[in-house]
Amino acid sequence: MFRKSFKVKIILPTVAVLVALVVVINVFLALRFLNMGEELIDEKFIANINSLNLFLENSGASTKAAAVSMSFNPDVVNAVRDGDTYELLQILTPMQDLYKIQYYTVTDAEGTVLARTHEPSHFGDSAVGQQSIINALDGKVASYFETGYIVKVAACSCAPIYDADGALIGVVSAGVRFDTPETVQELKELLNSEVTVFFGDTRIATTIIRDGEYMIGTQLDPYISETVIKNKQEFMGDTDILGEKYRVYYKPLLDAQGEVFAAFFSGIPEEELIQETNKAIRDGIILGLGGLVISTALLFFIISTISKPITILTGDMHHIADGDLKIDIKVKGEDEVAHLSRSLHRITNTLRKLLEDINIMISEQEKGNTDYCLDTDAFHGDYKILVNHILELANFGMRDQLTGIPNRRSFDNRLALEWNRAIREKKSICIFIIDVDKFKNYNDTYGHQQGDLALQTVANVLAQSIKRAMDFAARWGGEEFIVLLPDTDSSGALRVAEQIRAQIESAAIPCTDEKAAKVTASIGVAIQAPTPSSTIDSFILKADEALYRAKETGRNRIVFGEDSADGAV
Repeated sequence: MFRKSFKVKIILPTVAVLVALVVVINVFLALRFLNMGEELIDEKFIANINSLNLFLENSGASTKAAAVSMSFNPDVVNAVRDGDTYELLQILTPMQDLYKIQYYTVTDAEGTVLARTHEPSHFGDSAVGQQSIINALDGKVASYFETGYIVKVAACSCAPIYDADGALIGVVSAGVRFDTPETVQELKELLNSEVTVFFGDTRIATTIIRDGEYMIGTQLDPYISETVIKNKQEFMGDTDILGEKYRVYYKPLLDAQGEVFAAFFSGIPEEELIQETNKAIRDGIILGLGGLVISTALLFFIISTISKPITILTGDMHHIADGDLKIDIKVKGEDEVAHLSRSLHRITNTLRKLLEDINIMISEQEKGNTDYCLDTDAFHGDYKILVNHILELANFGMRDQLTGIPNRRSFDNRLALEWNRAIREKKSICIFIIDVDKFKNYNDTYGHQQGDLALQTVANVLAQSIKRAMDFAARWGGEEFIVLLPDTDSSGALRVAEQIRAQIESAAIPCTDEKAAKVTASIGVAIQAPTPSSTIDSFILKADEALYRAKETGRNRIVFGEDSADGAV
């Protein structure tokens, strides 16, 4: 009787749901298919318009960010001041991908081009005819759609460059080109439609192909040209393009003077739209049949499993008792057994998540990522207390308890990770070993409490000096600290090391040394492009020997190890 009542409780509502599902699906398909085709066309067309306009907005924002950022770059400022075309190309070319732009142009204060990343051999001419450059030479950041001496159609932003004295010494311009085959192909993939860029009323870049050739050089329809070019209005509708029907959108591009000099086209062939409509109808029918099949399968599944809920739950509990937390508890329903199964399921989910989070935390900490921790808000009650205790133990094992920055164990893990990555990617790696000068005398004079405060101050300087996510600073031991800078050359290393040395010297740490007004630090630097035959120990030894020379030659200085750089600073 118990089994029979269970089956009756489940089978009757399931049959009712199955019947209702079939009826609803058939009614829905009958009504929906009447207007689905036109809705799909309109939705895709509106999405294309929004995506194209968003692309243009993002292009302008990218160029502005790229131009303004480079106008404050000290290396760019120095290169413009020196008129160094080669250095400008070396600095700016790698930055194009970072800001998602296609080119940089740099001029001096008279508008003479110093460098073009898209035409490296073309410089020395005047660019004062471009309104964005004119505005930037007047000290304003300007963003326009415009044409230039080399680029036909682009989003362009210009920013003035000032030297340390506040004098305007040049202009940096960043642009996203719209007149290239790569741009229209990228937009075609983004919009899933054909794309054309017009310069005036002439196609200069397009994805439309006729007889195996791109339709470059053909003219815009006179009626559409009147609307878009002359009247400066968008055009939307159905039209014939080179003998094929399209649902189209034309977007005029206005230059700095408010005149239309170019236009964008996005179009979907009517045949493609009809195919998509048919596909939607076909998918709807498949969905209805799939729902019917799933409902039928669900009915048989319930009938075959509901008769043995206690046995199933008992078996699941045996697995959990034996330590198998991956068990999938299958008992469903609203009776007491089902409630018990859900409670057990919650317990296993909580334990699984706790184990997974602990494994991830251990893996991250083995990589030197000491900032990763468990999400305590995901747990409650005694579970949360347990998580907090685990975090305390993890923090104790991976961080220096005095300074709060990672300890030597964390550093060893991170260095091994970055060392292997540098070998794979054939890149260099840099470390500093930093020693607080005459720290024993300092401790003897001020006491250990003040000495601890001095070490905490140095740790804060290191934490604030490293900027990149992959950089790493740790306490090496005693009064020694260590910094890891992956993919860093000698000039970059010197810049960071000098910043650290200067900030420690300027920190408010009292000192009784008659020859020094402040506590200072010596820094040993080692840079190496590791190979499978090189060792981490020898690499660290180079930095340690460089530190020794820094201490021996007067302290408060930076010394590079063998094969890293020359001399001391």
